[in-house]
Amino acid sequence: MTGPSSQKTSDPLAVTYEEAFSQFLTTRIDPAWLVSNRKQAWEVFQSIGWPNPRDENWLRSEFRGFRLDKYLPNLISNTSPETAAPVRLQAGVETSGNIRLTNGVATQEALDPALAAKGVIVGSLARCAREHSDLVQAHLHRMIDPRSDRFAALQNAMWTDGGFVYVPRNVRIEKPIHIHAGLGDGKIDLSHLLIVLEQGAEATVLFESSSDAEGSGGFHCGGIELIQRSGSHLRFVNLQDWGRGAWHFAHQRASVGRDASLQWTAAAMGSRFAQVDQRVELVEPGANSQVNGVMFTRDRQHLVFNTLQHHKAPHCTSDFLYKSVLQDRSRTVWRGMIKVDEGAQKTDGYQRNDNLILSQAVRADSIPGLEINADDVRCTHGSTSGHVDEELIFYAQSRGFTRSEAIRMIVTGFFQQIFDRISIESVREALGAAIARQVRQYE
Repeated sequence: MTGPSSQKTSDPLAVTYEEAFSQFLTTRIDPAWLVSNRKQAWEVFQSIGWPNPRDENWLRSEFRGFRLDKYLPNLISNTSPETAAPVRLQAGVETSGNIRLTNGVATQEALDPALAAKGVIVGSLARCAREHSDLVQAHLHRMIDPRSDRFAALQNAMWTDGGFVYVPRNVRIEKPIHIHAGLGDGKIDLSHLLIVLEQGAEATVLFESSSDAEGSGGFHCGGIELIQRSGSHLRFVNLQDWGRGAWHFAHQRASVGRDASLQWTAAAMGSRFAQVDQRVELVEPGANSQVNGVMFTRDRQHLVFNTLQHHKAPHCTSDFLYKSVLQDRSRTVWRGMIKVDEGAQKTDGYQRNDNLILSQAVRADSIPGLEINADDVRCTHGSTSGHVDEELIFYAQSRGFTRSEAIRMIVTGFFQQIFDRISIESVREALGAAIARQVRQYE
């Protein structure tokens, strides 16, 4: 079985996969602990089946065309010295550090020497696993369980490279750190991003991914881990704009400590199919998280986001707002959950998903949920879906705008609530421009 399956029996391609994994290990220069972790995760990969379509997280996911055996042979000779993948978030931004990934492997690294002197680390995750072994070992894959599903196990076992950002105690980074992942047509990206902010640290990280061409294919199976100690502040932006033929599977986690704050802006524009498991854990009192989500789909794109706001400690706040615009025959699924543990009193949790429909053939599934195990909390959720108001289009046209221009203005206005929450001007402009490029004529 080469793709999704509800079975947990042996995979006919297990031998092919095993050969690919063994060959992969021969190309690595990893510390012993990492080799051991990879082998353990690989055992999990071989022992479990593909995601069960009856599982709630995968119930509305359609990815039967995916074939892992099509991409694994490309893993060994996967790098390319150059990529034409566009970079959008860095325009007009002076950065303090940069990482460039090509097909899941770091090809460029840079960091302000003044920050390096303070103990800041920005660079290739594979290199840092060797040069800062104890530090990486203490944090890597601590929040992503390989048993979550087969894609998590694959990524745990065969991640190729990625980015590592470490900010020591009380160090404040004024200028953003920029990370770009480029993917060639038909290539594979198994990269991982690990960000650790110690007590009182502060940073802004702009992370974006794109393909060589709009119609490019490929396979991304990635992980993101954001770890914040007490009193730290992180602004994290993640723009996914893979080619329209790419498969995107991601497990994304954040752990927010005492009186720490996280602002996470996630934008999904690209890929043929995307399945994202995004979780934020508020682990100590006073933790605060705000997640701003933007999805814009067209053609037959299918994007799935499963989000979790997990309140593990009292006096914490979480605020998730996802907005989607759909056109052509595309589909989005947003399944959000606020979970409050016993003892997490004085929780303030909010989640909302709004959908703007630009075509009669689209489908937007919105499933908010609450799991409350404490009795002194305030948790609310909501969801809306609707078409563009023709009166608004007529009003704009009566003032000299074309129909397309009117629709672009309405779509921009729909996302304005998200834009108002983003404090980085260059990010607001880049997202606005990316959205405007995708609006088709609305009938």
